Amino acid sequence: MKKTVIYLGICIALAVLTANSPAGDEGFVPLFNGKDLTGWIGDTKGYVPEDGKIVCRPGGNLYTEKEYDNFIFRFEFKLTPGANNGLGIRTPPKGDAAYVGMELQILDDTADQYKNLQPYQYHGAIYGIVPPIRGHQKPVGEWNYEEVVADGPKIKITLNGTVIVDADLSQIKQTDQMHDLKKHPGLHNAKGHIGFLGHGSVVEFRNIRIKELQAGASGSGTPAVACTDPSTTFQKPPEGFTILFNGKDLTGWKGLLAGPNDNPIKRAALSKETFDAALAEANENMRAHWKAENGILVFDGKGRSICTSKDYKDFEMLVDWKILPNGDSGVYLRGSPQVQIWDYTKHAEGSGGLYNNQKNPSKPSVCADKPIGEWNSFRIKMVGDKVTVHLNDQLVVDNVTLENYWDRNHPIFPSGQIELQNHGNNLYFKNICIRELLPEETKK
Repeated sequence: MKKTVIYLGICIALAVLTANSPAGDEGFVPLFNGKDLTGWIGDTKGYVPEDGKIVCRPGGNLYTEKEYDNFIFRFEFKLTPGANNGLGIRTPPKGDAAYVGMELQILDDTADQYKNLQPYQYHGAIYGIVPPIRGHQKPVGEWNYEEVVADGPKIKITLNGTVIVDADLSQIKQTDQMHDLKKHPGLHNAKGHIGFLGHGSVVEFRNIRIKELQAGASGSGTPAVACTDPSTTFQKPPEGFTILFNGKDLTGWKGLLAGPNDNPIKRAALSKETFDAALAEANENMRAHWKAENGILVFDGKGRSICTSKDYKDFEMLVDWKILPNGDSGVYLRGSPQVQIWDYTKHAEGSGGLYNNQKNPSKPSVCADKPIGEWNSFRIKMVGDKVTVHLNDQLVVDNVTLENYWDRNHPIFPSGQIELQNHGNNLYFKNICIRELLPEETKK
């Protein structure tokens, strides 16, 4: 009986660990045993093991006993209002880690007391040097998932599924928008401890694990906000993303059914025979007006929109696009309109808004479009009915509900195709790729 109870306890513990870990954790080693601070040094009184978490109560600095050079570090954190902490990497256990090592900010960006900080002081920043892309923290009191890749001079930080920092420290040049680089010699440390850096706030940490790398093994140098440099043609997508357009042909795409069956509700009601015939006509229409040219998906200004062959639920999508004067397009999410693309000289609010919203915000927060005829880059993230859009590295839509254009009495469809819309203009797309989100990255 005693052995059975022990075995059951082990099984339950393993189940809890598995439930709290994302897929792809092969090769990772836990840094916290869930019970005590074995393997940690520093302020072991200010940090308290509690229910499988390390809680800063508040404390000072807590470091790993071991030093690390190249690694992938994953953890979850939960903030209290106004909380301030930090993640030290490649740092000695003494001195200010922001200078003698490297500090990656952990901060409640929403707190009123921090509204006037410098860009390099917000959550995820390489403190004093590299600002993050903001807008991806979950509300205070909810768990956030973060991954840090340190691969030689390349530092990549992913917060809740979005890359918010992708820096090559070997290429950093002094500017007026950062601290004096000479005061940050620790940026170039080859190795050091990893630590939580307390600043008098209560913060909780859990699921702390690490995977050591050989230098250059992570692919962390991939650009943060697009499949590749928008000025170039098709190249390899970022780590974790799948190519939607291969740059050579229309594999993986289908045509949009003619109206009224462009409506997903009406489309779903078709018999198989009727649907197959309509799809055959739609694909013929697509092939007549969409084509791949030198890594670019080109639309001739005639015909209908183009759709992914596959349906998607929660995802992060990257796409570069270019329009001509008076251009008008958009990206349908789960078959529903739309993340807007249009000529900002005619529509001053710019592209990226959720055009068909009526109850929820429909306009972008800022016009971030590049001049007409130049390439623009979208990063679109959809979780549940919420959409976040970055245009050319600027946050233009922040976690806004996308309404169901086809039936406003119901929420957006749980899954559906992605469509590149047209309004009779010449259009150009490239570097189209997608990453389906893990449950760990979407849970509330």
